[in-house]
Amino acid sequence: MGPGVPGFLSLCGKMLGDLKSVHFIGICGTAMASVAAAIKDRGVRVTGSDQNVYPPMSTFLSEQGIEVREGYREEHLADAPELVVIGNAISRGNPEAEAVLDRKLRYCSLPELMKETFIRGKRSLVVTGTHGKTTTASLLAWVFEHSGRNPSYFIGGIPENFSRGARFTDSEWIILEGDEYDTAFFDKRSKFVHYLPEVAVINNLEFDHADIFDDLDQIQLSFRRFINLIPRSGLLLANGDDANVASLLECTHCPVNRFGLNDGLQAMGLQYSAEGSRFAVGEIEYAIPMHGELNVRNALAVIGVARHCGLTTAEIQSGFSTFKGIKRRMEVRGEAKGVTVVDDFAHHPTAISETLKALRERFPGRRVWAIFEPRTNTTRRAVFQGELVSALVEADQVVVAQVAGLEQIPANERLDPERLMSELRATGTAAEYLPDVDAIVDYAAKEVNEGDVVCVLSNGGFGGIHEKLLDAI
Repeated sequence: MGPGVPGFLSLCGKMLGDLKSVHFIGICGTAMASVAAAIKDRGVRVTGSDQNVYPPMSTFLSEQGIEVREGYREEHLADAPELVVIGNAISRGNPEAEAVLDRKLRYCSLPELMKETFIRGKRSLVVTGTHGKTTTASLLAWVFEHSGRNPSYFIGGIPENFSRGARFTDSEWIILEGDEYDTAFFDKRSKFVHYLPEVAVINNLEFDHADIFDDLDQIQLSFRRFINLIPRSGLLLANGDDANVASLLECTHCPVNRFGLNDGLQAMGLQYSAEGSRFAVGEIEYAIPMHGELNVRNALAVIGVARHCGLTTAEIQSGFSTFKGIKRRMEVRGEAKGVTVVDDFAHHPTAISETLKALRERFPGRRVWAIFEPRTNTTRRAVFQGELVSALVEADQVVVAQVAGLEQIPANERLDPERLMSELRATGTAAEYLPDVDAIVDYAAKEVNEGDVVCVLSNGGFGGIHEKLLDAI
């Protein structure tokens, strides 16, 4: 129960229909918007506010009939909602958060709301890791859905097989994307500690989120705390190929299984084509409409969970065959004059590298562009200076957008864009550092050739660059 939330458990323990109104501060986050829509479906009046209102979440909220109030203002709480959900991007000093504290309104974090309203009493399958959480959770949810299990799910993206990132049903199953980022300004634990895991997946582990973790050891500590929540009747399913995960797997309180290309539930005979990837697990062959080793491991995790939960091989493969992917994960946004524009959420160097490699498998023989926006607290720092070079050289042509807010970071901790350009060019990779979206669009429109694949890599809206590129080309 969050600090200063008297009666929160009893409030959330009521039927949602008994709640008259809920206000979400920071509603345009993918997870916040998805849960807001699910709560509105239960007959609750839902409002929200945000200063970053852009598609696809702004479009999604509008389609759900949810009022989004632009910016953060105390008057947005004038109608005294029964409960205020405070997003993890909100900090002290936010006018609405300050008003909530001043007026002693009931408030909670999104993970708290989830735990007490949607997760407790369910069989909770939680997918974690630095990379691949959204894809793996989406694939797992669809395999369960396609086999008739009707699961609840909560995913930090919008799976193409579903209309939204969260749904809550009467099924015993709930599938959750478990994020290690902190819960809220009043609860600095990782979000996933609220998710009551019965089966937990750890896809992989790398340093990330430099704004809340000092080093990899701190991230591993957070994952150890999560693992300690798995009951003795549950299962920990982990990537056996990842050295950073290995030290976490010596627990004895629950069963531990591994998956990967070299250990445990093992993929053999990998084959890639423009249609996707094929591999075998023992004598059983599987095919997925996705590309790259990362997605093969994601599929292995799904196989391991699904088998544990009683699904058959036929049910698993049928789900794989009909999976449509996730918005903003190698999503083709359009084609103009033979140039394909792809949108991808990748922002960590490993994710960037894996995405670009997978694009080469999906579009063999074509020139690949990477247009990258460094906007996370980690990629704006020097911590990934060398790793970004190693990731971006997977492209033939690189464009990096001007790093916003560098002055907010101590000089000795900042990413050095000029050095990044110099080191990329030294590898023979064409690279440009450009000041804004308009400059990038102008440059790309002049330099692209028919057949090029232009991949936009950002975890934000990036000024609507995708449509602007297509229009300019």
